[in-house]
Amino acid sequence: MRIQNGISRRHLLEIAAAGSTLALAGSMRRAFAQPARRIEQLDPALDKLIDTSQTIQELASGYGGELGPAEGPLWWKEGGYLLFNDIHNNRRMKYTPGKGVTVDLEPSNRANGLTRDSRGRLVSCEHDTRRVTRREQDGSLTVIANSFQGRRLNRPNDVVVKSDGSYYFTDPNASFVPEQWDLQHAGVYRVSADLGSMSLLTDAFVNPNGLAFTPDESVLYIIDSRRRHIRAFDVLPSGVIAKHTDRVFADLGGSEPGNPDGMKVDVAGNVYCGGAGGLWILDPQGKKLGRIVHGQPATTNVGFGGDDWKTLFFTTRSTLFAVNLKIAGIPVPVPARRS
Repeated sequence: MRIQNGISRRHLLEIAAAGSTLALAGSMRRAFAQPARRIEQLDPALDKLIDTSQTIQELASGYGGELGPAEGPLWWKEGGYLLFNDIHNNRRMKYTPGKGVTVDLEPSNRANGLTRDSRGRLVSCEHDTRRVTRREQDGSLTVIANSFQGRRLNRPNDVVVKSDGSYYFTDPNASFVPEQWDLQHAGVYRVSADLGSMSLLTDAFVNPNGLAFTPDESVLYIIDSRRRHIRAFDVLPSGVIAKHTDRVFADLGGSEPGNPDGMKVDVAGNVYCGGAGGLWILDPQGKKLGRIVHGQPATTNVGFGGDDWKTLFFTTRSTLFAVNLKIAGIPVPVPARRS
């Protein structure tokens, strides 16, 4: 049988078969590109931290875009909910277990990293306004930092608060050409608890990103996303870092997609940070114990939560996930230390 346009039935069947083969090949490529979710053990010590047989929980998705991903997961223990930012869509989201996700604030000035200070106030790194802000108890905003030595900040990315109330934040070079009144370098800064002084801790990073303290606050970890590693610095009694102690704590690069971005530390000093192929779990010496393979291109940030601080929430560019841990994370706000 021959069709009017001159194509035989056999030829049509061959075309259909070829199309099916291509579709199957495409599906297989997508399957290989999206690895099955799993918790990968690299060292027996991981057993003390996490049950590797558990399911990785997908809590919500559909966030992010060209202007920025889902970011900054922060557990609010008093309310029993998690805040995180949907940067591209300029809003802060609120996830409540058993109820799902609602919009907490819109617009959010395309905020990125979130934390709480020693008095429990929300601290945000805002991209659009290029500043770090604090939400007071009455709802008003206090600017913690928007410039340094008369020059405007680039685009603050992540922030942590030490137990003495001082603020530490990263300010990478953003995707714009600095003007004459802008800072000409990427930096990591400290602002005193009373907001009376601001110090440049280091400008030796290509792209400073997430940061976190060890449990005793004697060491500050800082990520350089461009170089795909975490660096460590000893912290001096004054609160500044000892630059001569600069060392690479862990290299999280590799052939798989994903750069180190945000990170957190548990009460025993283990570090949780995104990197090539997923979310890495490292011991206090930087040894790789395991990896949470979630199948997405990048892990953007992590945060501990739940009543016992044993839930590890983490964001990718589009999705909020969670796994359960056997060990608690350092709570936020960090308890004040006795002098």
